[in-house]
Amino acid sequence: MLIQLKSRIQEPEVQELLSYSVFPDPDHLNRALKQYVDKEELHLDGYEDEGQLIGLIGYESTGTSEITIHHIAVLPENRFKNYGRGMISQVLAKYNPDRLIAETDVEAVEFYRNTGFVVYSLGELYPGVERFRCVLEKDEEQDED
Repeated sequence: MLIQLKSRIQEPEVQELLSYSVFPDPDHLNRALKQYVDKEELHLDGYEDEGQLIGLIGYESTGTSEITIHHIAVLPENRFKNYGRGMISQVLAKYNPDRLIAETDVEAVEFYRNTGFVVYSLGELYPGVERFRCVLEKDEEQDED
């Protein structure tokens, strides 16, 4: 089950996890932290296992039809154990959006593809860095059940 992390944003383990999903620069991390504090529409949730914070997911709900993932991270020793996929599933179950969107780099694109997202190249948005838009649409058949 996801737990809210906004009130714990100053904790070192929360900041460490968030640092895995931002450009490796303290300024980028500080900007991301400030956004989660300042913007009510941004959510920062985490997943704990046996009292240890394993992963986090930061997202924005833009109405009932769309959610944009801004950050997702899992501790390195817990990757490839479906925690990331589980956090996405819990966000989907909580909000039931028509569309879930994320933008990512080449290092994470396979995670999104393997989780069922359709991946579109955005090209080289930064010099030498290709970015991707990942979209997961609600299955129309599930909606009818």
